This record gives sequence, structure tokens and C-alpha cells, in this order.
Amino acid sequence: MSGSRTAAVCSTVCSVAALLALAGAAGAHADDTGSLTAQQIAQRSRAALLGATSLHMTAKGDLGTSGASTSFDLTLDRAGNCRGSVSLGPQGSVQIVKRGSDVWLKPDAAFWKNEVPGRGAALAQLVGDRYLKGTTDDPVLRNSTDVCDLDTFRQSLTGATQQPNAGLIKGKPAKVDGIAVIPVTGTQQGRTVTLDVAAAGTPYPVRITVAKAGAKTPDATVRFDGFDKPVPTATPPAAQSVDISGLNNRAT
Repeated sequence: MSGSRTAAVCSTVCSVAALLALAGAAGAHADDTGSLTAQQIAQRSRAALLGATSLHMTAKGDLGTSGASTSFDLTLDRAGNCRGSVSLGPQGSVQIVKRGSDVWLKPDAAFWKNEVPGRGAALAQLVGDRYLKGTTDDPVLRNSTDVCDLDTFRQSLTGATQQPNAGLIKGKPAKVDGIAVIPVTGTQQGRTVTLDVAAAGTPYPVRITVAKAGAKTPDATVRFDGFDKPVPTATPPAAQSVDISGLNNRAT
């Protein structure tokens, strides 16, 4: 992705990390989430996420303050493996597969148009309905997959400015997608943030919702699952891929 589009996606991921920085570091985990204070629940949920070796994360809506809506659906791990998709609304979307340093990207027409002004149509025609294949040695592919690394997300989480935790409010037990959770609510940049934490077992975050004060529907929703499950290993076959080497010259 170009700098602006990479920044848009990374901003979304960093916003998720900032939402989870409602509280500081935590102590050891315990299966007693329901009896903890709001601050303790938030602390342990953040620590549980930091300890995960892999996860599945989806997000949709405006997680920042720009009013821009983005979405992604990514399964990623600490080894740099990743699979999923990222949508930047009218700027286009792209499917991503990453195994170690090998990368496959399949952009849509809008992405090509916005990513490579003046030559996007030619590149789209050359690639067709195939993946662009290369490695992270290529700056375009490397920048496009910065978001696709759990360690990058964890660094964003540990580096995020932590919010004052005194105002956190513990809600009543509830269920999210059939999972028993304890909601913890706080405010960030004038919006209400609700963190739903698993009530039993490891206190992983299950869902985050962000809403303007008094809004009936959230501006954005983030969901987490698939903790410590491996990223799918299948990669696009050669017949469905175009090597990025020399592609720019062919499109000029």
C-alpha cells in the first residue's frame, strides 16, 4: 500500500490497541473474572491478549476520530503468518496471504486505481483475477503487510498511551455470540468504549464496541476469537499468482 493507505490500516489496528490500553499491566490470570473490579478485568484482558501466540480479529467501522470507515478480517500469529482481507471503503480492498516472508495480495479494481494513479488500470489488467506474489523484500508488499503481524499489533498495544482507569465501570454479565462475558465500559476521546471480556477461563477480550454518547448503534465493532489456533497454511497456487518482479516495467 502507499503511505496514506498503509497509515489508514495501521491507524485502525493501533486504535484497537489503544482501546485495550484502558488499564495497565496485570498480574497472573485466574478463573475468577466475575469477582474482579472493572480495572482488574481490563488489566487481565490486556495481559491475556499480549500472551496469545495467534488470533483471529475482525473490525468494522470508524475506530478513530477521522470519521473514515474501514474493516478487516485477519488471522495472524507472531511468526508473521497471516490470512485475511482489508477494506478501506471506496479506496478499495485487498485479500492478503502471508507465510513468513512470502506474500500474496489480490487487490480489487478500486484499490488498483487509488494505489497506482495513472497505471492502476494497466496493472489490474495484467494481474487479472490473480494474486500479486512476492516477498517482504519488496517495499510495496512489505508495507502492505505491516498490519498482518501479531507482533506489530502487540507492540502497538504495549506502546499505546494508557488511559486513566479510575473511570471504568463494570457491567452486568452478558453473552456475546454465545460466550459469557463481563462488560467493562470507559470513555476515550469523547466516545464510549465497551470491552466485553470472557467470564470463564482465560479472560480474553471477546468484543470491543465504540459509540458516540447517546448513540443507539456503535460506530465500530471489533471481535476476537481463535486464540492460539494456527493460521491456515494453504497458499495460492502458481497458476493463480503473478510475480511482482518486472510487473511495473510491463505496465509502463
